[in-house]
Amino acid sequence: MFLRMPRFRASSLRTRTLLILLAAVSIAALYTTRVSRKMPDFEVYWTAASRAASAQPLYRAEDEHYQFKYLPAFAVLAVPLAWLPLGAAKAVWFGCSAVLITVLLALSARAMPAPRLPLVLLLVITFVAMAKFYAHELVLGQVNLLFAVGVMLAVLQLRRGSHAAAGLLLAAAVIVKPYAVLFAPWLAVRSPRAGFAAMIGALLIALILPAVIYGWHDNVRLLGDWWRTVRTSTAPNLTNQDNVSLAAMFHRWMGEQPAAGTFAALTGLLLLGLAGVVVAGRGTLPSSETLEAALLLILIPLLSPQGWDYVFLIATPGVMLLVDRLPSLPRGLRIATAIAIAASGLSIYDVMGRSAYAAFMATSAITICFLIEASALIALRFRRAA
Repeated sequence: MFLRMPRFRASSLRTRTLLILLAAVSIAALYTTRVSRKMPDFEVYWTAASRAASAQPLYRAEDEHYQFKYLPAFAVLAVPLAWLPLGAAKAVWFGCSAVLITVLLALSARAMPAPRLPLVLLLVITFVAMAKFYAHELVLGQVNLLFAVGVMLAVLQLRRGSHAAAGLLLAAAVIVKPYAVLFAPWLAVRSPRAGFAAMIGALLIALILPAVIYGWHDNVRLLGDWWRTVRTSTAPNLTNQDNVSLAAMFHRWMGEQPAAGTFAALTGLLLLGLAGVVVAGRGTLPSSETLEAALLLILIPLLSPQGWDYVFLIATPGVMLLVDRLPSLPRGLRIATAIAIAASGLSIYDVMGRSAYAAFMATSAITICFLIEASALIALRFRRAA
């Protein structure tokens, strides 16, 4: 018996090594045949990093749809990417992003409060449900995977009682994607306040950081240019079929009239109010941070006027939690949630075809799906299931 165990372990190790090699070869093949000539969003980051390295203006109207819309600190911290040729930088980023998919799934599973289903089953179902969004992320070369990983690392730090570390991670998430500022009030109502203080302090440093390259006055000008770019580029994006925000949904349903913006704002305020009730109602629930963070992550693409469909990949922890706790929901909501998860995950252009996919997106059906999922997370808290 003692002689067989090493052979079993060696065989298991060889199997895992082979699977890793096959995965690496598959990813490399995907990159070289389908992705290497794309990744337009990554090119935006690489260009901004190149400009920051030589203290050039970051926000330029001539970039049109591919304007840089992130904080100046993002470009400064991304400068090492500009040290590589664009092709090499793309390959590195693609490889890192592919790894981050696994990391995000693993962190979501680790953050699960007392999972009821086998973790392997949870991982498989969640991956299948979110694969469409992961693939779109890789093709674009986006940073949402990095953003979501940062948030989930912060959740785990909160679980350990490391509030300051959580605050620093959420500040880093704001640099990656500014809408992570939504987590600041969440930290502010948590005790102790070390997490909130750390987040605010780190954000102040991030705002000042570009002055090291640009100087104080040019850095202030950069921040003004950033805010102007965000404001002026929002309205045109509402007509894009891939915009999944509440603002885009009401714009499609009601046309270009002030009432559309009013309804979007009121719905957003309602969702934020319900999120506040969810946080206030945690009571003595163990590991309450997971559901709260998952809910905020789902709300981000809905609330941001710049919310694109692929950003929904940050809903990975929420989808995993819903899959695990589906039996705890009321029957009607349970069925609606299962349909919403399946519909959003299977709404693939190549599967549905041009006309069906266009109709699906034109009716904001995917937005409705994630509104249902957000409602299901809220219901789980009301039923004390997570």
